[in-house]
Amino acid sequence: MPKRKAAAPARPRRRLGPPAPQPLPPGLPRAWYEDHNRRLKAMRLAIVLLDSGNYLPQQATNRRIRSVASRIGIHRPSAVTCRAVRSLLA
Repeated sequence: MPKRKAAAPARPRRRLGPPAPQPLPPGLPRAWYEDHNRRLKAMRLAIVLLDSGNYLPQQATNRRIRSVASRIGIHRPSAVTCRAVRSLLA
């Protein structure tokens, strides 16, 4: 009979879901924080659009992005944020 391999040690289980939020670095210009938050919002909206079957930037109109935002409880995105969402889908 062939020898059996020793059982591998159990790996610690990873927590499912988004990572825990970390504090933003202090002392940066206000524009940096605004841009950072805009990118996070665009990423959240792009994920929801992808999950709902909108894979192309042409499918993501401003109206559709804003309706998704209201449906998931995010403030109405600006035109700049909508462009950022489409660039993430591209």
